[in-house]
Formats: sequence, structure tokens, C-alpha cells
Amino acid sequence: MQKKYRLVFLIISLSFLSAQKLLIPMDISQKDHLKAYGIAYYILTQNVNIEWLLNYRGGAFLIDDYAFITQECRIRGVSYESISGSDVLQIYGHMDQENMDLIQLEKAPKIAIYTPPNKQPWDDAVTLALTYAEVPYETLWDEEVLTGGLSKYDWLHLHHEDFTGQYGKFYRNYFNAPWYINQQREFESMARRLGYATVQEEKKALAMAIKNYVGEGGFLFAMCSATDSYDIALSSQGVDIVHTVFDGSPPEANLQEKLDYTNTFAFTDFKLYTDPMVYEYADIDYPPSNNPVVRGAEADYFSLFEFSAKYDPVPTMLTQNHVAVVKGFMGQTTGFNRSKIKKHIVIMGEDPASDQVKYLHGNFGQGTYTFLGGHDPEDYQHFVGDPPTDLSLHRNSPGYRLILNNILFPAARKKERKT
Repeated sequence: MQKKYRLVFLIISLSFLSAQKLLIPMDISQKDHLKAYGIAYYILTQNVNIEWLLNYRGGAFLIDDYAFITQECRIRGVSYESISGSDVLQIYGHMDQENMDLIQLEKAPKIAIYTPPNKQPWDDAVTLALTYAEVPYETLWDEEVLTGGLSKYDWLHLHHEDFTGQYGKFYRNYFNAPWYINQQREFESMARRLGYATVQEEKKALAMAIKNYVGEGGFLFAMCSATDSYDIALSSQGVDIVHTVFDGSPPEANLQEKLDYTNTFAFTDFKLYTDPMVYEYADIDYPPSNNPVVRGAEADYFSLFEFSAKYDPVPTMLTQNHVAVVKGFMGQTTGFNRSKIKKHIVIMGEDPASDQVKYLHGNFGQGTYTFLGGHDPEDYQHFVGDPPTDLSLHRNSPGYRLILNNILFPAARKKERKT
């Protein structure tokens, strides 16, 4: 009987050693990092598992060798390598000795973007990233969210929306612009149709619906003004915080003392700016949009933290990259004031020369949220009306990689590897 077991073990071992695997490297050898994430997502839709090798060659993907995968890599221009079972064992051995680990990706998450049907005249980096990477997504808007539509999705991105009901605080520069007038008219009509007296009240109800979605296990990702305006909405439930020009009534007296910071995700002890002529929501943003420090793309960088892959797999996944220092980029909310961040939040990227935190992560209930400051990782100072970024010119963008790390996060399961 023992001889039989030894024979079976030998056959299995020889089969493993002779098996071919595909390695999709994510270090500087990769021709198109962004499309590589799309390949990973596509593989998951074909019911094929992926081993995400954290910190190995920039966060490489290891897959069984199937002809349809190599063909798809060639079509999309993604670099790959064919390796043997013995090569895989060497990789595993190397990873065991280094700050690396293996995460099993098992199921393609269903992705939604919360975005208006009629886009405002600016672009959304996540939408651009998913489109370029060929990752499918669906869109939804206020009515779907408020009627329970989020339950169909694993991962939700918040388009650059203003959850405070102040229309992005574009009043000073654009209150006469046709797109601004139409947006306000449409939002007010929608709020009334959904049973709310003002846009402010309706957007705050949305913020709570999204919070419930996260608490029940959803994965939330937001950038730019969708980060701080979202937490401001959570903190000001039942409090009128907006100027008369937005809803016809003045903000409440002593509103600052009425904010409930215990209801927010990431930020605390912030001061609101209610003046409609100030292009800023609160002192969360750093540097402030109403008085920005424009250092220029050549001088503006932020650093990614290095986490323990074996003990902190989540932030390690979310920071996978082929560089440790990433080009900075501005936005209405460029970054986060360190003094306004709650103590339990995991900081994943910061400007070491200032108080700016660029990238953070936290848990709520059964779900998680990740905030990234700035508007477009490859457009340093994006303005209203600027053309969308052509990602075919930025195929190896470290900043866009941070976005795409997040779409694979819900597919992950820690794998216990037997050696």
C-alpha cells in the first residue's frame, strides 16, 4: 500500500514539474501594464483561477497554460512568459524567503460605476482605465442606488460626484454655463421625483445607502471630490450645510458643532467651507483647491508604503506596482490632510515632504473602502473641458495601476500553499 501511495505521489510530482504555466510579469518588462489587468479579469470570466504573486516582479500573475490565454495576450499586446513546473517551484521558494506571498484570484467581480447619465464636461480616470483595459462595467445612478440596485455588484466606484448637494462648488466660475444650469435643473427635478425636498437631502440619502452597501460586504473605490464630499455628507445627516444659492435656504447656525464625525468613513474634525465662492468643501483637501501649491509635474511625487505581504495582504495587493514612487496629480481634492484622517485608517501612499496623504484604505462592517486623491494620474492639472487622456500613450502608468489593483481585490482569497 505504501508503495502505491509513493507511486501516485511520484506521478503527481512529475506531472506538476512537466506542466507548463504562463507568467504575466508586472515589472518593467511588461509592455502594457493596464491591458494586463484586463487579461487577468478576462481569465477570471473564463472560470480559470489566477495566482497573484504579490511583490514578485511587480505583482505578476501566474496561470495554467491555455492557448486561448496566450492568444488573447498577443491580441492585446500583453507580455507573457511560458515557464515549467520546476520554474514555478523555484519561484515559490524565492517568495517564501522574501516579502512576497501568493493570493488566489477566483471570480471576476461585478463592477458598477455611480455616474450621471449625462456626464459633466470632465472625464473620470476609473472609467478611462476600465475602458482601456477592456474590463466590463455597468453604470447606475440615484434611482437605482436608492431602490437597492447596489446589491447586484461586488465593486462600486464613485464618479466625481458631489454628495453635499453643492454641484461640485463650481458656482463661482460656471453658474452661467449651460452645462451647470442644466445639471442643477436635472438634479432638482430628480430629487423631487424621488421624494426629497432638496438635492442636498437626496444626495445625503445616497451616501447612507452606499454606506449600507459597504457594511454588507461591498467594495468601494473613490477618487478626487467623491472622497471628502462623501464623508461630509455622512457627517451632516439632517443638517443644512449649503448656501442659499444651492437650495434656497441658508445653512444652519452653528452647523460645525452639529457634524457627527462618528458617522464618517475616513475623516474627522474637519472644518466646512460654506462660501459658494470658495472652490473647496472643507480643510480635508491638501493642498487646498482654493489656494493650491502647484509644484509642477516634475517635482510632485508621492511614495507607496511597503507592507508585509504575508501579514498585510490587503494593502500589499492595493499597492502592487513596478515603482515605489508615483507621479503626483492634482484634482479638486488632490490629497488628504493627515491631521483630518482617523487613526485606524491604513495609509498606503503619502508625500513625505508634506502633510499630504494620497492613498488610503479602511474597513466598515463586512466591506472596505479605498480613497485616492487627485483627478487623473496622467494629467497633472486637469481642467474642465480638457480632452480625455489617451491611455494608449500611458500603458505603463503607475498611477493608473493603483486604480486597477482595486478591481481585482474583490476576487482575492488567501491561498494556503502546501510545500
